[in-house]
Amino acid sequence: MNNKLKNKRIVITGASSGIGERIAWHVAQGGGIPILIARRKEKLEELVANLPVQGFWYTCDLADPEHIRTTFHSIFQDHGQIDVLVNNAGFGVFESVSDTDMNAFHSMFDVNVLGLIQCVKEVLPRMMEQNHGHIVNIASLAGKMSTPKSAGYASTKHAVIGFTNALRLEMSSYHIFVTGVNLGPVRTSFFDTADPGGEYKASVERYMLDPNHVASRIVSHLFTSKREINMPSWMEAGAKLYQLMPGVMEKVFRSQFSKK
Repeated sequence: MNNKLKNKRIVITGASSGIGERIAWHVAQGGGIPILIARRKEKLEELVANLPVQGFWYTCDLADPEHIRTTFHSIFQDHGQIDVLVNNAGFGVFESVSDTDMNAFHSMFDVNVLGLIQCVKEVLPRMMEQNHGHIVNIASLAGKMSTPKSAGYASTKHAVIGFTNALRLEMSSYHIFVTGVNLGPVRTSFFDTADPGGEYKASVERYMLDPNHVASRIVSHLFTSKREINMPSWMEAGAKLYQLMPGVMEKVFRSQFSKK
């Protein structure tokens, strides 16, 4: 058991499946108190009922600012404080810019960026007052190295990385840790929306990360000063090379970049 988590109130958005669900399990196994947020009531009820400790759930549409406000108000009323916020909720649509409807761009930014920022804004005053806390923002390696048909999704994750880096510097004097998580493809239901035809998923199946392994890494770094978690390491190395020589990388890996 990770004693750092014992009795800590840990809010996880997008918690009804995938990485969020597995984070909830690892938090519970570490003695923490999972407080889960997602849209699907039935999935949340089922997950909480099967956790090894008592957990709590709240339905919330993270594209709705008022719903976010009322949800966090309820959490503070019920639990008094929040020790960790894991911003895991997000989705993508993999289409070319010319084919992507503006409503899809708005929706991705509403959830992936503005919803995430508002969740942070809801917890930040209390964390600053208690001089303690940890905020984990799950972004993507796509935010460091964009590829064709990911312009909308990658731009939201690029925004999350920038927001996270600035927040980390601002919170250092308040003993509030801020960690960014940048991932390659993960074996979750994310691709049901991002890639409904399944072509991209099939092409990267062998590279996909296990959500349980990702969740374990994230939870192991709670209440530490870990700046970033980047997975897989070989893809992070590729992102670093891309920053140094983007033209060469785009030429050499053009076919790989175009698999969406």
